[in-house]
Amino acid sequence: MAKDRKQGKRGLNIIIVGCGKVGASLTEQLYKEGHDITLVDRSSDRLQALTDMYDVMGIVGNGASYKIQREAGIDNADLMIAVTDSDELNLLCCTVAKRVGDCAAIARVRTPDYSDEASYLKEKLGLAMIINPEMEAANEITHVLSLPAALGVNSFAHGQTQMIRFKIPVNNRLDGQKVMAMARNISGDVLVCAVEREKQVFIPDGNFELHQGDVVSFIAASKAAKEFFERIGMPNKPVHNTMIIGGGKAAYYLGKMLLDMGIEVKIIEMDRKRCRELSVLLPQATIINGDGLFHQHHVKLDAPVVDLLVEVVFLPQEIRHGELRQLLLDRHLGFHISLVIRNEG
Repeated sequence: MAKDRKQGKRGLNIIIVGCGKVGASLTEQLYKEGHDITLVDRSSDRLQALTDMYDVMGIVGNGASYKIQREAGIDNADLMIAVTDSDELNLLCCTVAKRVGDCAAIARVRTPDYSDEASYLKEKLGLAMIINPEMEAANEITHVLSLPAALGVNSFAHGQTQMIRFKIPVNNRLDGQKVMAMARNISGDVLVCAVEREKQVFIPDGNFELHQGDVVSFIAASKAAKEFFERIGMPNKPVHNTMIIGGGKAAYYLGKMLLDMGIEVKIIEMDRKRCRELSVLLPQATIINGDGLFHQHHVKLDAPVVDLLVEVVFLPQEIRHGELRQLLLDRHLGFHISLVIRNEG
């Protein structure tokens, strides 16, 4: 199950425990960057699939085992990344790695109980990082909610600065303006850093002329970005109520964040037991037991208009996309924004 390590690599020695979708993605990216990777998983089939694709080492076994970690080379490892589907196993893997070797450790922790204590666990266990994909997805959605006119929002400096992508609409005041004129006439607090036009990317100077259809990326403080959109005639319509289809971990994190923002939340979940759990975890939210993609459940909602629809279930994309599209075409439901998370795993 092991392959010879590639000679001449100049990267980190990294051990990845867990060869699911996250582990596979990490393997692909880190391998491309030239790192020396060892994979550990209980499934020989998963390991075989990855060792066939990449020149990496694979070991079948429990990643929290001292013996397995020694076999994987923990003594010389620079980094341990534990991304199995068990939070407890991930934390144990990193704890053992920190005691046995001298390496940094990263654990995937998705359970809300542990996520609320992430800072404490990171400090006491000596972890370099705790990652929670579902919470990060929820964070990204809340960032987009703050600027619905944007195609994408990336936050820096703890949310104080944002990089934002948006498309210049037809007949917008930016059409035909040079970047220097935009800074002078509209906002000097926005730094345009890239413009995408007809499959080309430009790094504009002050004389670069903007046109409708351009996808513009700029950096600005959060407040300045909102003011910029208002000045160019793309005001941000506030979201007052949301409907979340699916009640998994991502739905919980998103619902909690939206409630903290003062936004009404309704969650539709098929599993009755999970509905009861959500009603305890999110007492301010309305929890409905049923299939959210059937029209009769939508009409149960009190509000005649839903500003945001979020689907956080995992089903075949071709099936869900068609059904979701049909829902968005129902005018009287009033969906103004649709954000889809395809996979929580």
